[in-house]
Amino acid sequence: MNSVIMKGIWRRHTAVGAVVALCFVTGCSTLPHDTSPQVVGTYHKQADGPEEVIAPEAGADPDLTLRDFYRAAAVPTNDHDAARGFLTNNARGAWDASGDVMVVDSLDIVTAPDKKQNTAADARSFNVRGTIIGRLKSGGAYVRENESYEATIDMKMVDDQWLVDSLPAGLVIERNELRNHYTPQSLYFYKQTDDVLAPDRRWLYKGSEESESTLITLLMEGPSSSIAPATRRAADEKVTFAGYDNENGYQFEGLSDLDENDRTRFAAQLVWTLSDAGHIGPFKVKADGSNLVEGMDTVSVDDFADYNPKVNSNSLSTLYALNEGNVLEVDSGVAEPVKGSLGSSGNVQSVDVTESGMIAAVSRKPSGDFKLQMGEIGAALQDSVEGKTLARPTFEYNGQAVWTVVDGDRIVRVVRSKTTGRISESEVDARSIDDIEGEISVIRLSHSGARAAMIIDGHVYIAAVAQSSSGDKRIVNAREVGPEVSGSALSLDWNNDGSLIVGTSSGQSPVWRIEQDGSSASTMPTGNITAPVVAVATSPSKLYITDSHAMLELPATVVDEVNWREVPGLQGRRSSPIVSS
Repeated sequence: MNSVIMKGIWRRHTAVGAVVALCFVTGCSTLPHDTSPQVVGTYHKQADGPEEVIAPEAGADPDLTLRDFYRAAAVPTNDHDAARGFLTNNARGAWDASGDVMVVDSLDIVTAPDKKQNTAADARSFNVRGTIIGRLKSGGAYVRENESYEATIDMKMVDDQWLVDSLPAGLVIERNELRNHYTPQSLYFYKQTDDVLAPDRRWLYKGSEESESTLITLLMEGPSSSIAPATRRAADEKVTFAGYDNENGYQFEGLSDLDENDRTRFAAQLVWTLSDAGHIGPFKVKADGSNLVEGMDTVSVDDFADYNPKVNSNSLSTLYALNEGNVLEVDSGVAEPVKGSLGSSGNVQSVDVTESGMIAAVSRKPSGDFKLQMGEIGAALQDSVEGKTLARPTFEYNGQAVWTVVDGDRIVRVVRSKTTGRISESEVDARSIDDIEGEISVIRLSHSGARAAMIIDGHVYIAAVAQSSSGDKRIVNAREVGPEVSGSALSLDWNNDGSLIVGTSSGQSPVWRIEQDGSSASTMPTGNITAPVVAVATSPSKLYITDSHAMLELPATVVDEVNWREVPGLQGRRSSPIVSS
C-alpha cells in the first residue's frame, strides 16, 4: 500500500477545528483620474474618498464612546483618522493600526474588575472580548479564523469627553462594520495550465474614489496566497501600472517583451476584472505609449468573450436527472432516457455531463462494488477505476478529465485522450488534507478547475488545485468554510459567481449559500423543503435540489420566491439533478 493511501486512511482518525463566517456585501465606486506615474507596490487603501463622520460626543458615557471608536476603526482613510479622533494625544502617537484587520463577530464591552481600575475619577478601564472570525490581509484578501480576542482598554476624561488612553496594537472591527464599509470584488488570474480565468475575491473600501486604480494595482501585485499555487499571471512583475488620464486611458510600462498573445491575455484579464466590478468599458489602454493590443484603440469584454470567466452565465445548460438508476435528459417539461446503456441499465449511482456531450458515470457492479465509466453520451463507454465506494465524478474545465474519490480517501483523476480515446488514471496528491478527519463524500471542481470544493465528514472545504512540472495534480491550501453547516453537509455544487450551494440534513436550514473565501454563509429559502437535501445542482437560471420527496427548482436570482417547485417532467419522480458544464 503506497504512502498516499496510508495517509488517506490515517486522515480519518485526526481532527480539525471549525470557524465562523461573515455576511455578504456589495458596493461600487467612481472613476479614478490619476495622471502621475506610479510603480505598484504594497496595497494601501485609498485616502481621498467620502467617509462616514464618526466623532466622540461630549458628555457620552465611556462605554458608548468606546463602541463608537470601534465603529470608526472601520473607516481606513487618512491612516484611520476617524478612529484616532477617539484617542488621547498619548494614545494617538503610540497606536499602531498597521497589519491585518481583525474581524470579530461582535464585541462584548464590560467594566474591568476593580484590580485593573485606575482610582482616579477621570479614568476608567474596560475589558473587550470577542471571537476573531477572519482577517483582512494586505490586498484585501479575507482569511477566516476562529480564535478569541481579549483586550483591556484604558479611558480618560479630557475636556468633558471620554477618550481612549491606552490600547493594544492592531485594528479590530465588527463584521457588521465590514459589511457597512467594504465590498467584495473579484480579481481574475489565469489557471496555472489553461487560458481560463479564475476569481480571487478581495474586500475593498466602499468610500474610495479610486476603485479602478485599486483593482488594477492589486491585479499587478498578483494573486492572494490561497489561490496563488493554482494560478499564473499574464504579465510578470516588471510590468507596472503608470496611472490614468482622459486622453490615453490606463497606462502600463514594461510590456515591451510580451508577445501579442501575452498582451491579449493581459488585456482580457484586465477588462474582465474591471467589468466584474461594475465598470463599463470600452477602456483605453496603452502599453509603453502604444495600444495594448495592436489595432485596438479601446478594449472591452466583447473583444475577449472567449475568456469569459462566467462562460455559462448566458448559456442554456442542459438539465439531466438520475432516476431509479437511469440517466434522463429533461427538456421543455419532458424527461426522456439518454441513448445507450446509461438510460436503461438501472445501475447508475451518480453522473456528470459536459455541454460537449462527454459523460462520466458511477455504476454498481454485480459484486456490489462500483466502477467509473467515461465516454460520449450514446456511445460505448470505457471502464475505469473501481472501488467499494466512488464519489460522484466531476469534470475538469476541458471536459477530457474527470475526478472521483475512491473509498472515501483517494482522489483519482481519469483522463481520456482526444486523439485515441484511451483513458488513463493517476492519483491526485492530497497529502495536504491528511490531517482532516473523515472520509471525502463529495468533490466538485470549480468552473476554471483552479479550486475544488469537498465535503469531509459533513464539513465543507475549499482548496486550490495546483499542478507540478510533471503534470501531476495536487490539492493545496484547503480550508473549512461555512461552519454553520459543519457536520450536516450532504451535497454541494458551484454557483456561477464562484459561491457554493450546499444541501444539508438540517430540517431548519436545509440549503445554504457559502462564499468562496468563507466570509459569508446564508440560508436559502426553506419553504416546502423536507430535509435531507441529498443532491444539488445549479444553472445560470435555476437552482435544483433533491429533498426527501422530490426534485425541486427555484429561480437562481431569488427575490420573493419562498417555495420550491417540482421540476416539470419529473413530478412525482424523486430524482437527482445534473446540469451540464
